[in-house]
Amino acid sequence: MNWTEIAILVLTFVVLLGIGVPVAYSIGLSSLVTILITMDPVIAFTTLAQRMATGIDSFSLLAIPFFVLAGQLMNKGGIASRLIDLARAMVGPLPGGLAFINILACMLFGAISGSSVAAASAIGGFMVPRMEKEGYDKAFGAAVNLTSASTGLVIPPSNILIVFSLASGGVSIAALFLAGYIPGLLIGLALMIVAGVVALKKGYKSNETTGVKIFFKSFFGALPSLLLLVIVIGGIIAGIFTATEASAIAVLYTLILSMVVYKEVKYKDLPRILLDTTLTTTIVLMLVATSMGMSWVLSYENIPQGVSDFLLNVSDNPVVILLIINLLLLAVGTFMDMTPAVLIFTPIFLPVVVQMGMNPIHFGIVMVMNLCIGLCTPPVGSLLFVGCSVAGLSIQKVLKPLLPLFLAMIAVLLLVTYVPALSLWLPELFGY
Repeated sequence: MNWTEIAILVLTFVVLLGIGVPVAYSIGLSSLVTILITMDPVIAFTTLAQRMATGIDSFSLLAIPFFVLAGQLMNKGGIASRLIDLARAMVGPLPGGLAFINILACMLFGAISGSSVAAASAIGGFMVPRMEKEGYDKAFGAAVNLTSASTGLVIPPSNILIVFSLASGGVSIAALFLAGYIPGLLIGLALMIVAGVVALKKGYKSNETTGVKIFFKSFFGALPSLLLLVIVIGGIIAGIFTATEASAIAVLYTLILSMVVYKEVKYKDLPRILLDTTLTTTIVLMLVATSMGMSWVLSYENIPQGVSDFLLNVSDNPVVILLIINLLLLAVGTFMDMTPAVLIFTPIFLPVVVQMGMNPIHFGIVMVMNLCIGLCTPPVGSLLFVGCSVAGLSIQKVLKPLLPLFLAMIAVLLLVTYVPALSLWLPELFGY
């Protein structure tokens, strides 16, 4: 492992980010500068371009544009309002009920759409003003909204779990989907506990009413949306179709749901939805391509083996090694988007944890949970920016109420890290 080349890679990447170069270009350019030191320019350019092209030449990655399109249709198709009605009927009358509604609705919408940003904007756009109107602190409402939206990246279907499957060399997507359920629900539960404590402390009451009739009305109103989870995840687990095929089925189902059943999406809306999907997919796949190029550079410089040797020399105690990896991933998540972080750091850390006997499925969930927390933290947390934008608040005002929710997410992360059964029980139950 050549420390000079590592220093050049890191320094170039940090400088490019610091001067405002987009993340994908920063990753690609820093990788190119690094290999230009040891390769002829023609070979360096050709090799990096080849690695970027082959990096996105994957059948599994076809699921990403389909799930993005399904999420766009859900965002416009009236699904959010129906999920909010269901959440209101389930937890609305409890003390601090509006905070619980926000959390539960974000979990449901994030799980169905697979997009945390869509959950934060769709649910937050309705719930944060409603919470403020009922006397809740607006910053607290924004903090609840943006942290609970992150659960959609752990609870399947999740694009980032598909990316981890690619980066890990083929860990089963179905197994990763199953592994995400319990950790995702635990994050939501922990956030509800914190929100409940805050509500009791500050005297936030609920004016919501519910009953059997209201519950069943809201449940059947949201049932067509909830059935998407059954169709997609059930079909994958039963072996009826692959994750990629499931993503195409999700698009067809949400198109019918949004245009025929709920009638919220019109034909005139489709060009804009398709354009937004194309832009999002382009950004994601550009990140994937350049990140795969950087992953090859890291491998070429023998960095994963060097990091593995270094960590194992620090300690041979799995508890200590996992704590160090968690701290490193939490730090990475504060300045790097999830997709490149998974593609770059999975080949570095996965060999270390596998050598310690950790199941790759378990590690995939731990990694994604770490990076989900990073989405809620400055300086580049996308959920933090979206949540603050939806609420019309500065980041500084949201940070104080965000802190206890942030600590709750870290507590669940540590629990899942050191209790493998929480993420492995369902995959093992279904034979993965």
